[in-house]
Amino acid sequence: DSTSNGFSFKGIKDFLDCYRSGKLTPSQVAKNIIAVLEDCDKSTPPLRAIVQWDREQIMLMAEASTARYRNKCTLSYLDGIPVCLKEDFKVVPYRHRVGTVYLGTEPETEDATVAKKLREAGAIIIGVSNMQELGTGTTGCNPNRYHKTPRNPYKPNHFTGGSSSGPAAAVAAGLCPVAIGTDGGGSVRIPASFCGVVGLKGTFGRISSHGCLPLSYSTVSIGPICTSVADAAIVYSILAEPDPLCPYGLKQPKATLSDMCAPDLKGLKLGVDWTFFKACDAEVLSVCEKAVEHLQSLGASTVEVSLPEMEEVRVAHVICILSEMRDFLQPDFNKHFYEMNLDTRASLALASQFTALDYITANRQRTRSMRFLREIFSTVDCILTPAIPCTAPRIYESDLLTGSSDLNFTVKSMRFMQLANLTGIPGLVVPVGYSTAGLPIGFQVMAKWWDEALLLRIGSKLEEFRYQTKKPSIYYDILA
Repeated sequence: DSTSNGFSFKGIKDFLDCYRSGKLTPSQVAKNIIAVLEDCDKSTPPLRAIVQWDREQIMLMAEASTARYRNKCTLSYLDGIPVCLKEDFKVVPYRHRVGTVYLGTEPETEDATVAKKLREAGAIIIGVSNMQELGTGTTGCNPNRYHKTPRNPYKPNHFTGGSSSGPAAAVAAGLCPVAIGTDGGGSVRIPASFCGVVGLKGTFGRISSHGCLPLSYSTVSIGPICTSVADAAIVYSILAEPDPLCPYGLKQPKATLSDMCAPDLKGLKLGVDWTFFKACDAEVLSVCEKAVEHLQSLGASTVEVSLPEMEEVRVAHVICILSEMRDFLQPDFNKHFYEMNLDTRASLALASQFTALDYITANRQRTRSMRFLREIFSTVDCILTPAIPCTAPRIYESDLLTGSSDLNFTVKSMRFMQLANLTGIPGLVVPVGYSTAGLPIGFQVMAKWWDEALLLRIGSKLEEFRYQTKKPSIYYDILA
């Protein structure tokens, strides 16, 4: 519960307060959302956060939730809460297009596990959201006819980040307080950071990926994008458990939220590799260094650590994710080459240059890096970095027509992301401030495997660092 001055995002608690007090029903909220969905794509420029939605579906879920509130038999904290899912999840009755024009020729008849769990929790799925085509980039740019490029709610002439571009834009613009994305190279954390919201990448296998297009089977984790750390904790606690249909997470320990509400951070050791930490723009560094001082003021101590072989980690991650995507998309590359965006073709063509030897060597690096991390986590509780070395880049007219391919930016934007994707550890990004241009700046905390509870504990304290939340220039208050 926050008592902040000025603007604050509407989160799960705000919805629950309205429903429990009788001020609004889920059905009334759903009608507001439908009006907003109609409006936000007619605006100039169009937001393009949600790319498929259905009025009847939204109202059906909302009316069922309204009846449960009336009868005082709600299903969970997500009952009546609007959510959206990235288009690489199967969601009935939408098309599983994954950001392309050629996939999803028929509506889906079976939900992905996360969609099923959200329904069982009583959430209102407001639709599926935009994404970079096949998850192949970090800007969120997607010029094709079904998608178009979503806009950053803070600065509509800037990118949202990708590839979970639509989920971050939807949450930051107030369309829903919760969205679900996938993260193979920062694809939840980059857009969350660029759009000034919270993004959690769970431990590899922690949240089921069944029913999600398996673009890269060794780097992708699932996680929520929310307006607050508390909301991310609620969603995490509902989605994080073994799924018989997803082998990667079968042996996971039980998910907890232990110590999340502890009054301070006494006794915690925060690992920082200052050379790595400082590899970012001056504005980002200034804010993030102050965020570290804030955590120290709550009783935590910082311990200087050395993250070894980070250049090798970067290369190994790129080889693993692109080789696996190229392997999975080989038939598409041959059959639908001319229907793909130019930057997707370029990424997959680059991936075809890697050899089996490259892939094996990259996986040996993964094993080495996991061993280094085990040693580091025996001396510290977590690792701190900025979320991204820069703020969201500008959109140019040509990007909207032909797409965007800037490998320097791609490499830069993933700098602090790749370690968690290569090794499977969890990562949380929290907004901590703004650039002089008014663009959000994010901060990242990474912890050992399965220790999301620690991330959420530190993240909730990190939120207190930012004394003011700026209102995005595109924002819909659906509870008004």
